[in-house]
Amino acid sequence: MLRRPSDLQLDRDPSGRFLPFAVTLMVFLAMLATAAALALSQSALGFQHGLEGRLTVQIADEPGSSLAPRSGRAAELLRQTPGIARAEEMPREAVAALLQPWLGRDGLTRELPLPALIDIELTPGMAVDLDALQAHLADAVPGARIDDPRPWLDRLSRIAVLLEGLALAIVAAIGLATVAMVVFATRAGLAAHRDVIEVLHLIGARDAYIARQFQAHALRLALRGALAGTALAALALFAIGRAAAQLDAALLPPVEFGPLSWATLVALPLVASLLATVTARLTVLGALRRMT
Repeated sequence: MLRRPSDLQLDRDPSGRFLPFAVTLMVFLAMLATAAALALSQSALGFQHGLEGRLTVQIADEPGSSLAPRSGRAAELLRQTPGIARAEEMPREAVAALLQPWLGRDGLTRELPLPALIDIELTPGMAVDLDALQAHLADAVPGARIDDPRPWLDRLSRIAVLLEGLALAIVAAIGLATVAMVVFATRAGLAAHRDVIEVLHLIGARDAYIARQFQAHALRLALRGALAGTALAALALFAIGRAAAQLDAALLPPVEFGPLSWATLVALPLVASLLATVTARLTVLGALRRMT
């Protein structure tokens, strides 16, 4: 597509040649930080949805005491408790599968004293006094203990919010750095073409006409860098996704970006280009007002 020629010949100006490389780096870092924040948010939501309204009762394997009768007695007691919709004993194979990511296959021998686990699903809208249930359960079944994930989920949520805020702060800092670089490049271009700008003013050119040339030039450079940064970020995210897919699925919930998440990532290079354009225009208009 043919481009309208510029009176200032900004394409030959060396002051802005570094801008595409800087925008490439900024877009690359911003997309990685945003993707990390989105993935962290998705993981936290996955943990919350998977554990919300659920409890686990753990019954320790004690020497001289058969585990199966104690587990059955605890499950029957839990089923009779108001507010508990379901209490199901987990088979030994399922318990071993939960421990395999940490112990490995070689560590899960038949002689390993695994505890019995009972998966509990709470009735929605009904409160359960966990302290009273724990005391009653400990009296009826020695070695039984309720594992409530809610305190752990609360800590996880606070950490996730903190890290998401840190990622957003990084993106904001990258945006400010991009603005600073565009301002520096634009001012350098203004200084290099000061004589030509004065001639254009003498023949009747308005400040808005000169600003359009600078903003168009900044847009072209920023788009070039944004596309390169997007390509590098896509390659990095693809490599990270391939590496994460090789991890055991029991360690982390699957992270799948929805349409809103992808739209956020795609919008970043466009926002960076728009930011560079607006910054160049405002910088030129402000500098020209001081020149007159």
